[in-house]
Amino acid sequence: MTTRDRGREDIASEREIVGIKNGHKVKAPLSHAVRIGNLLYTSGVPGYFGDRQLAMNDFGSQCRQSLDNLEIILKGAGTSYDNIIKANVILTRQSDFAEMNELYRERFSENNYPARTTVVSELAIPGMMIEIEVVAAVPEKSS
Repeated sequence: MTTRDRGREDIASEREIVGIKNGHKVKAPLSHAVRIGNLLYTSGVPGYFGDRQLAMNDFGSQCRQSLDNLEIILKGAGTSYDNIIKANVILTRQSDFAEMNELYRERFSENNYPARTTVVSELAIPGMMIEIEVVAAVPEKSS
């Protein structure tokens, strides 16, 4: 076994797939999140509600639902919005940027905003207007 292979083996032994039973349904070959050590990496979180439904042409509803879905994943993994280190937000329309900022701001403690990148691009699912992915710290459980 090479040094490189041992490094991969060490990472694989630390890697934990985080599946959230009450989270949005996932049909694609991905996990809600993956944890390595005390870091949690989420997949892009859409604004799905119910059985993968979207509030069509309603950015505010999709944004709130995406943020709610993200909160479910964070809580399920033992962390919260306060521990987000980095966020990536994908919008399909530049005109939704100001509304996204207002709704996003409501989820964080004042002056505890994570680093963030926001891009405007098409998304893979027709009608999807926002997707958010984050990297968050997961606090040690106190005994």
